[in-house]
Amino acid sequence: MSGLRRFISPLTGFRCAYRFDLPLRWVICRVNRSFIPAIWEARWWFDLPTQKQTRKLAAVLCADAAGYSRLMGQDEARTIDTLKGHFQVMNFRIEQHRGRVVATHGDGLLAEFGSVVDAVQCAVEIQNDLKARNEELPEASRMPFRIGINLGDVIEEAGNIYGDGVNVAARLEGLADPGGICISRSVHDHVKNKLNVGYRHLGAHRVKNIAEPVRVYRVMREPNAIGKEAVIVWRRLRRWQKAALAVTVALLTAFAGLAFQYFTDRTGAPRGIFASWGEEVLPLPDKPSIAVIPFENMTGDPGQEYFVDGFTEQIITSLAKSSSLFVIARNSSFTYKRKPVKVQQVGKELGVRYVLEGSIQKSGNRVRINAQLIDAVSGEHLWSENYDRNMEDIFALQDEISLKIFTALQVTLTIGEQARGWAKGTKNLEAYLKLMQARESLYEINVERNVRARQLVEETIALDPKCAEAYALKGASYFMEVWLGSSRSPGDSLAQAVEWTLKALAIDNTLADAHARLGYLYVITPPHRYEEGIAEAEEAVRMNPNSAVSHYFLAMALRFAGRQDEAIRALKIAIRLEPFTPGTYHQNLGLSYLLKDDCGEAVKACEKALERERNNMMAYLIATAVYGACGREAEAGKTAKELLRLNPEFSAQAFAKKLPYKNPKNRERVIAGLRKAGL
Repeated sequence: MSGLRRFISPLTGFRCAYRFDLPLRWVICRVNRSFIPAIWEARWWFDLPTQKQTRKLAAVLCADAAGYSRLMGQDEARTIDTLKGHFQVMNFRIEQHRGRVVATHGDGLLAEFGSVVDAVQCAVEIQNDLKARNEELPEASRMPFRIGINLGDVIEEAGNIYGDGVNVAARLEGLADPGGICISRSVHDHVKNKLNVGYRHLGAHRVKNIAEPVRVYRVMREPNAIGKEAVIVWRRLRRWQKAALAVTVALLTAFAGLAFQYFTDRTGAPRGIFASWGEEVLPLPDKPSIAVIPFENMTGDPGQEYFVDGFTEQIITSLAKSSSLFVIARNSSFTYKRKPVKVQQVGKELGVRYVLEGSIQKSGNRVRINAQLIDAVSGEHLWSENYDRNMEDIFALQDEISLKIFTALQVTLTIGEQARGWAKGTKNLEAYLKLMQARESLYEINVERNVRARQLVEETIALDPKCAEAYALKGASYFMEVWLGSSRSPGDSLAQAVEWTLKALAIDNTLADAHARLGYLYVITPPHRYEEGIAEAEEAVRMNPNSAVSHYFLAMALRFAGRQDEAIRALKIAIRLEPFTPGTYHQNLGLSYLLKDDCGEAVKACEKALERERNNMMAYLIATAVYGACGREAEAGKTAKELLRLNPEFSAQAFAKKLPYKNPKNRERVIAGLRKAGL
């Protein structure tokens, strides 16, 4: 059309267009696949008179047709008729749910609702209606829609809405599948228990022109759709992919749950002991106890989160190496990230006397760090300090803060602890920053970010070939790709994990987590070197007595070797160090109790695991084995049913072949329990 003019908005970066033949010279901006009216853009470009603006909170729905351009190319007339019919359905549903259509343009629709529950229910009904309409059309002519919904602050003017609340909804629509619905975390928090649908967390996504990452959830139109989706994916796998996945599950049975908790979503809210055990108060340890909660990023740049989190983690690691301190594990400490909590609450929930908190502001080559140590019982500030340094001083600063804390708590380090505490890491600032980014990528726990983590550690090694932690993280990335199912050869990947971990330890033998991971690898991979694996994990615990992960890996090695009493002790220590406990800790505690013939404790542990992870296949598998072996057939039947819901092709016989127990009787004990449940 001749009156159409296109430009790139200097305010938002969106592709926009205006038409002189429309009232007020409206400007239409394309966000992802959606067009939204932007009267602000028109004013900026054409100096139009201002009108009254109103801010309000609204549930914003953006919808856009998938494959619209392709359909128009095939048959314009049919496509326009289909689009009009779809819009009529959408308009009817929006009005029915007390919503308002703000604008339609091309194949896009923008609507607002006063209730977020109405918005999501409306979207579900729209997708159901459109699915029925599309099924009446030839497959090549079907027009599914993507829908995104956000709850946020918007600016209303002359009947139009705009602002980040609208932009986020448009970005969510772009992340949805054709025929699907994606919602933001703010929407999910309001509707999660109010509608008869399910939700699948898709993680945090960085979207264009939005400063903070957006946490995205997919709406599943059936409450139990996630389990069914897993079944469909399994059935579509090729034979070699199923075999690789089976090996992965068998070798990394326990690691799966741990990795999910240990490496991801530091901003979520895992259920802690208070959620399931009532107001039980954890007793304070018989030594100074501390939690280091994530330092606040005052930089104003979300891209610096990796640096701030990495600095916090380095402080935790330095403190954890002292046997005279009790230090809460990183996973539980990071539960409080971006949460305004009182130190008294942290102390109570984690069972510690002291809390370290702080903030970091980075500008160019300068960094300003504020740190304060607080008595969580009295609220007294024991020590606080402000540091204003060059970035090159960051390594010495980490050590200085740790030393100040030891001094304030009157902790005396042994010579060995001093050597480990001030171990020589990289002093190359560029290498250090890449290492922090690699660690952050690894914690995202998905295939793409795992690949990115390996690229970053390889760049780190190029900058500093003697950076031991980079080699350790490279080994961890191979370990992770087996768990993620992205390895073409799990055996080769595990061999690579061993090789790079050994390389790291050859450079720096004080890396406790590397020793622990190596110990576990020795046990689960042929020829199953049990004693070597246990020795490595014990060395890890000696070097870092506060590492929940090291205690956990030690427990796994001990259980497979048949030393159940020691495995139980190690798991109990891991659980105390990790108050927001991953379900996998309790799963494996239950197995150790079973192999010790203590059915009462085995059942208790499995029930705690199920409380924490209701859709975890391994939780149901282990609970079924325990219930069956302990003569509780009714409960075994129920958990077996859930196990088969999540994995219809599960085979007890195939599972048995992969269990690396030193004593075959232990393997038979587990499998006998599964068979009693009918598996």
